[in-house]
Amino acid sequence: MGDLFVWLISFFIIISIIVIIIFQLMALADLEFDYINPYDSSSRINKVILPEYITEGVLCLFFLVTGHWCMSLLCVPYLYYNVRLYTRKQHLVDVTEIFNMLSWEKKQRLFKLGYLIALLFLSIFWMILTALEDGDYD
Repeated sequence: MGDLFVWLISFFIIISIIVIIIFQLMALADLEFDYINPYDSSSRINKVILPEYITEGVLCLFFLVTGHWCMSLLCVPYLYYNVRLYTRKQHLVDVTEIFNMLSWEKKQRLFKLGYLIALLFLSIFWMILTALEDGDYD
């Protein structure tokens, strides 16, 4: 039963990261269609960058602590990319360069979204498998 709670917690953590990424994509789409100005768009995105990175780190550490090594290893490339961006000080969106980097920023977030959806499906798979295995012993 404990493993089921681990998968449920990881499911909700992954969903929260997906929501953050979708929020960033919506801000970029609003900027692209000229609904908001570059300053508002970049400030909205920059407010949620660090929570995204911290939540991803917590997820990777959570998998590591609970003994789900494969899922932890699957989280490491995304975590490494975020740490690399942060250490190079490339993690924030620049107001003056946001129009030039708009397609790159969207591609980057779409790739992250695809990666997280794959993690979400794996988490759902393991959650269902764990629930079925727990039901066999009753």
